[in-house]
Amino acid sequence: MTKFRGFIAIDIETNQKTKDFIKKIGETGSNLKIVEPQNIHITLKFLGDTDEKLIEEIGQIIEKAVKETHSFDIKLIGTGVFPNPGYIKIVWIGIQDNGIIGEIANKIDEQIHKLGFERDKRQFSPHLTIARVKSAKNKDSLIQVLNQYSDTEFINFKVESIKLKKSELTPKGPIYTTLKEIKI
Repeated sequence: MTKFRGFIAIDIETNQKTKDFIKKIGETGSNLKIVEPQNIHITLKFLGDTDEKLIEEIGQIIEKAVKETHSFDIKLIGTGVFPNPGYIKIVWIGIQDNGIIGEIANKIDEQIHKLGFERDKRQFSPHLTIARVKSAKNKDSLIQVLNQYSDTEFINFKVESIKLKKSELTPKGPIYTTLKEIKI
C-alpha cells in the first residue's frame, strides 16, 4: 500500500505584480519561507497521507463537487496575515470569487470524509499562502510592505480545473506533481 502526501488545489498563475510583492517581502530581512511562484495555489483540502488506491475515488469526488459549476473568474486582491499582525505565521494574498471556491471546498470536504479523511475544523477561507513566517525578526518591515500592498489588485484569473496533487518534501522545498486534473 503506497501512500503520498496529498492535497486538492487550484493552481494559480503569477504575474509581475505578484513576483514584485514576493520580492519585496523577501527584502524585508524577515525570517520567511517564501512559496516558489510555480507552487502558488489555493488549497481546497489538505489530505495528508493518502493511499494511491484512492486516486480515482478522489477524482470522482472532485467531479461531483464541480459538476454544476462552469469555469469562473477570481480576482487576487489585497494582502494579509494569519492568525493576526501581533503573531504572524502566514503571509497571504486575498481572493474574491463570489463564494464559488468555498462551495466547492465544502462539497469536497463533506464527501471526502466518507473515505476516512478528517473534516476541516476551521471554516474555509480562500487565500494564497505566499510565505510562512518562522520568527518575529523584522516584523515591522514586513507589516510595512503588507500595508503597501493591502489594496493591490494582483491579477484576474479564470479557474478552469481542480487538481489532486502530490507533495514531496525535499530540503530545497516541496515538489508538487499533479495526479488528477478535473476540468470545470
